[in-house]
Amino acid sequence: MRLIIDCDPGNGIAGANIDDGLALALAIAAPQISLELISTVSGNTPSEIGYSVAKSLLQRLGENIPVLRGASQGLLEPMKKWREKLDNGVDQNGLRYLWKGVVSPEQYPLVTPSAAHGIGELVCQNPGEITLVAIGPLTNIAHAIQLYPEFSESVAEIVIMGGVFDVPGYQKDTNFGIDPEAAHIVLTSGANITLVPMDVTTQTQMLHSDLDYLSTFNNALCKFLVETVRPWMNYSMKTRGLAGCWIHDALTVAWLIDKTIVTSTQNYVDVVLKGAERGMTILYDPESSLPSMDPFSINRKPITILDTVDSARFLSLIFQYIKDY
Repeated sequence: MRLIIDCDPGNGIAGANIDDGLALALAIAAPQISLELISTVSGNTPSEIGYSVAKSLLQRLGENIPVLRGASQGLLEPMKKWREKLDNGVDQNGLRYLWKGVVSPEQYPLVTPSAAHGIGELVCQNPGEITLVAIGPLTNIAHAIQLYPEFSESVAEIVIMGGVFDVPGYQKDTNFGIDPEAAHIVLTSGANITLVPMDVTTQTQMLHSDLDYLSTFNNALCKFLVETVRPWMNYSMKTRGLAGCWIHDALTVAWLIDKTIVTSTQNYVDVVLKGAERGMTILYDPESSLPSMDPFSINRKPITILDTVDSARFLSLIFQYIKDY
């Protein structure tokens, strides 16, 4: 399976989520996946930070996979309020010390954003062959759809981690909230889409005992994950009251490897663009007008939505590939 992963990785960055790194690790380790391009977008981390995280991971592993930097902000949504929330939370909670001793990613020279073109060209030059895993805000993907008219029919599938329907405490998720317009463009593009919302990803959990198990294997991927996941896990335990940490993004790749670990439904999905509910994920009746109030360029197509996951089998699948890397 030929794959592109568009992401906002934060492994090794104080206060930043590590699930993108776990998704990348699984895609790199699984022999049935050919990871052909990694692109970064501003979300969990700024796009230039995510670029350095991805490059540093590949350097540690000796892997040669192209990495492209993408959008620094959403199509319309102001980025400032999101960056203040995402980048300063660790200090507001007084928890930066949790990352003491963790090696920060190497800083790479700032490169020109080129992700949308790179994604669009790879997909459109190989119609029906490339699966796109989108685990950050959908800005780069929306740009690719706008730049390449044949993109939506050329991509084999877009697997999206984003959206939330009924998770206590979450009116909207970060990926769709940071760029509602991009989410709307992608969800109504007519591409084959599978959505992995927070409703299913919050059924996952990795524990310190899982990291203890990974630490018994002497390979670079296990070392990277144990080193960078532990502080985030402690952060999640302190700020979210969890027994470990959710591993949202990794489920996108695991599902591509083994679809039997989940159950799914199909429905029509969009994102609200106006008013107090802006950024919220909604289901809609395709026979009626869309709540987003945008009747143009809509290809109303049902989307596969993952709704339950066998968490034990999910973790077992991750371990199976990463320990043998």
